[in-house]
Amino acid sequence: MPLYAYTALDGHGKTVGGVVDAESQRGARHKLRLTGVYPVTLTEDRTATSAPGAARALPAFGLTLPGDRVPAHELAAMTRQFSTLVAAGLPLVEALGALSEQTERDRLRRTLARVRQQVLEGRSLADALAEHPNIFAPLYVNMVRAGEASGALDIVLGRLADYTENQSQLLSKVRGALTYPAIMLVLGGGILFFLVSYVVPKVTKIFEETQQELPLLTRIMLGISGFSARWWWLGLLLAIAGVFGLRAYARTAPGRERLDGLVLRIPYVGRLLQKLAVARFARTLSTLLASGIGLLPALDIVKNIVNNVVIASAIERARDAIREGQSIAPPLRESGLFPPLVVHMVAVGEKSGELEGMLAKAADAYDTEVDNAVTGLTTIMEPIMIVFMGLVVLFIVLSILMPIFDLNRVVR
Repeated sequence: MPLYAYTALDGHGKTVGGVVDAESQRGARHKLRLTGVYPVTLTEDRTATSAPGAARALPAFGLTLPGDRVPAHELAAMTRQFSTLVAAGLPLVEALGALSEQTERDRLRRTLARVRQQVLEGRSLADALAEHPNIFAPLYVNMVRAGEASGALDIVLGRLADYTENQSQLLSKVRGALTYPAIMLVLGGGILFFLVSYVVPKVTKIFEETQQELPLLTRIMLGISGFSARWWWLGLLLAIAGVFGLRAYARTAPGRERLDGLVLRIPYVGRLLQKLAVARFARTLSTLLASGIGLLPALDIVKNIVNNVVIASAIERARDAIREGQSIAPPLRESGLFPPLVVHMVAVGEKSGELEGMLAKAADAYDTEVDNAVTGLTTIMEPIMIVFMGLVVLFIVLSILMPIFDLNRVVR
């Protein structure tokens, strides 16, 4: 169904704008008049689509174009503004209209305008948001639905903003700490490839012309250099095939479970990812419970945001145990994936009736641990990379210098 962008006058003569979906311009004008809005201009918006949750994708690989994503910090800022407007007593439709006008990102602005139109037509805010899963995750939608049901939408939106900001900051710290080692790895690899495939052959060519027997180290270096210069394209093809093959394997249920379990067993890195998942589990579950969502549906949501099938299976077993009348703490302890501190705080929270508060404290503790672990990982990786690069350069230098020393002895 086509989507039309409009500017119009409301009942008080104020200029408003937004988007509306309809079969034709005539249908769009009729729909706007039914809502008490009188269109002045109406043009078809060909940059958007009215299909629920639509995104421009590359079907062959299931990739989403960068322009379709809404950064977490922008979503958090919008949610914070939404909470403020609702708390100030502004009607929901007017608040959505104000957000749509203030948002700079086109995709988010069009989506908010579409949500406003659906609310005008009588749908609940949660149902309207659920039509756009690429922007509003199930966690977001369920919290909004709980806020609407309890009459505390402004409070729930505030918690959502806090949660989104916290997750965005945590992921930014991880990415920021790993950016420098990643850049060093890429640049160092590129420089070494250039030395091995281009510089070394030029330098060692003179030794081959002397027809003297070359040292073993030099012969190894020449073999590596010759292979890199002649078959670099084969290595590139194998790397690309490996990446796509791994992605295809990860899309299967057994493959994803095996790979996620393998990742958790990687020294230091696996421990870091486990702490990150535990922190996200505790923070999300605490936020959902504090917003009035029941423990069972909250666990259903949480298991989908930890980004690890093995940990998600442990959460699912805990949910099944609760459904059978058991406590949540024992299944978490038996999985071996949740640290004793978290299990203990969950058990205390269940007994005291303060589960969401204890989970929030556990999340704070593990956010700090993740921050310290990332800093420690960066501190370890930098000297390791420097030593590795130094050893490779030493190997190259020795492979060149050793024939020079031998040639010098022959000349003497």
